[in-house]
Amino acid sequence: MLANRLPDGAYYLSGYAVDCALKACIARQTQRHDFPPDPRTVQSIYTHDLVQLVSKARLADALDTEAKANHQFAEHWTVAKDWSEASRYDRIALARAQRMYLAVADRRHGVLRWIRQFW
Repeated sequence: MLANRLPDGAYYLSGYAVDCALKACIARQTQRHDFPPDPRTVQSIYTHDLVQLVSKARLADALDTEAKANHQFAEHWTVAKDWSEASRYDRIALARAQRMYLAVADRRHGVLRWIRQFW
């Protein structure tokens, strides 16, 4: 999308990839016979707030540890955490979309690389 100058979609889908990855981490923690879960639990994960999803995935401590050890990751998380599903309606500047994509997809320091180790 970035190569085709579609920054709105690139930004939105980059953030959505993080959202889905965090929900995969939450799903991995769910045991076979945990259903139906407590309705409050379900409501708490029916969000697109990445900071809340990190917490629900029980990754807040791991995120803090990684951010302290890896300055570039910390910068990437700062970019990614502000994503919102409502951004699908926004006009996103190309530079902002590029920063978001790099924050998520950076193979050495990216947010998705970090999350992948937990799903």
